[in-house]
Amino acid sequence: MSPARQEYQITDDVPVLIIGGGPCGLLQAYLLAQLGVQTLLCERYPTRLDAPKAHAFSPRSLELYCRLGTCRQDAFWVNFVTHLSGEQVGRLPYERMDPEVLDDTPTMIHNVPQPDFEEYVRRKLVKNPSVEIRKNHSFVRLEDFGDYVIATIEDRAMQREYHVKCKHLVACDGAKSAVRRFLRVESEGEDSYETMMTIHINANLYPVLKERVGMLHWVMDPEVSGFIIGYDLGGNQVLICNFDSKKHPVETWNEPLCRKTVDAAIGTHIPYDVLSHRPWVLSRKVAKSYRINRIFLAGDAAHSFPPTGGLGLNSGLGDVHNLAYKLAAIHHGWAGPSLLGTYETERRPVALVNAAQSVKNGQQIFSLLKTMGATDPEVCIARENLYHTIADPSHATAINDGIEGQREHFDNLGLHIGYVYGDTRIPRCASIYQPECVPGARLPHAWIQPLKSVARPLIVPIDSSYVTELSAEEVRRKQFSTLDLCAFDAFTLLLDGEHAASWRGALEEASGQFPSGLRVNLVARGLSLMRLAKGQAVLIRPDQHILTVFDNISDADEVAEALRMHLAW
Repeated sequence: MSPARQEYQITDDVPVLIIGGGPCGLLQAYLLAQLGVQTLLCERYPTRLDAPKAHAFSPRSLELYCRLGTCRQDAFWVNFVTHLSGEQVGRLPYERMDPEVLDDTPTMIHNVPQPDFEEYVRRKLVKNPSVEIRKNHSFVRLEDFGDYVIATIEDRAMQREYHVKCKHLVACDGAKSAVRRFLRVESEGEDSYETMMTIHINANLYPVLKERVGMLHWVMDPEVSGFIIGYDLGGNQVLICNFDSKKHPVETWNEPLCRKTVDAAIGTHIPYDVLSHRPWVLSRKVAKSYRINRIFLAGDAAHSFPPTGGLGLNSGLGDVHNLAYKLAAIHHGWAGPSLLGTYETERRPVALVNAAQSVKNGQQIFSLLKTMGATDPEVCIARENLYHTIADPSHATAINDGIEGQREHFDNLGLHIGYVYGDTRIPRCASIYQPECVPGARLPHAWIQPLKSVARPLIVPIDSSYVTELSAEEVRRKQFSTLDLCAFDAFTLLLDGEHAASWRGALEEASGQFPSGLRVNLVARGLSLMRLAKGQAVLIRPDQHILTVFDNISDADEVAEALRMHLAW
């Protein structure tokens, strides 16, 4: 009998145990279920917080997971105002919501409250026999036996502990990750900048905003010094502000103080409820290790950023997508253990770049407030400085330049879809995206009309009708992307049609070298849309990133060798 069975009474034996039931934990479970891997998800709380939290789902996140509707008109703008009823100091587009962005991605950024997204994924999991979700069950400790892990879990309702044996454990348990603390994984970055307050309200802001609707409203009044996120301008918003912890310690915050702060942000009295308020620490942290043998950190457990730029949640969703096919490859026996080492080497550099950009965005917005004279510790003096600066024509150029300097803050398209695994350079500008058909890059997007031979029943057509500038014919032509050619559970070889017949036979012959269960789908189309040379072929990973570009390839054995190098047979 093994030492583990002598010491532990095992209640569950699962391939993958997921700790944490937020968006990353739920999606990790969903993706693994789609790949045929059984998972147990333990969620610490019986219910999730209603506060919307994150809201900006990037084009890349939506390319990977779902195609949600959006109210683009309400989400298009970022307004810089003294308060919602006051003067508008400036305005910028929020991310790229122009029709031209659909040349680079099949779906532009969407404004979706995090609880809605979690519920969307949870509904997909409810009837899936490959996933069990246990709420009010929390991580206690773990022991790594080399070939497997035994985690101790507490059933908080029953106040009892039990033991789960798993091949791999994925920690998606947030910025205060109990798994990370237990493993004593240190983080790179600053512990904190300052304490912030999030106040969740349900005001109808349309009568106040009138024509100045938008997703974000940066309020410069020094009583607030923060921003309102309009998840639904008719009744679901949060105000996020920094505050003087000496003047208003965290423990003194109550509904009257919240109302005073919200009223200052709105600038007039309107009816609303204060649904909740919670403090949190503004920080930049990236774990120094994402993997400890069979345990992986993902999402906020691996990295936490300031909210400036909306990069944190989307980075986490990218983590679990990268990890999903690699775990499945191990569990299905068509990859060697060293494949899992690529999770950290690929995803950690992305987090470091995104963390640096989030800090840069925060510094730029504070620089703007300083330009406006709104940073004096005395509220009355700061407010007087603010309005004096706005009214003085000699400051107009500096104000406009300061607002223009925020464009990169609200347009991160290059970071969202332009990252290349293996390239650790910091982009010169977060907004610039240039499609690349190179190893490590996401397959470039182009619109296609699917053939019956490649159309898959699980692909849901994209509905671009929310982009009102498009004609009905343009909406019809923008339903499927080159990204849809890539199978989620297999590798995909893209090549031009002229070489399809010879390649199909060669690939079938080479497949005899593949481990059981590994598939490579051949798709003879799409290369002209990616401006590749005649005779080239592109091998795509299950996560839509390019594994190899073949030049004038003549032997399908080269495909087998590329797969062998990546999957470590």
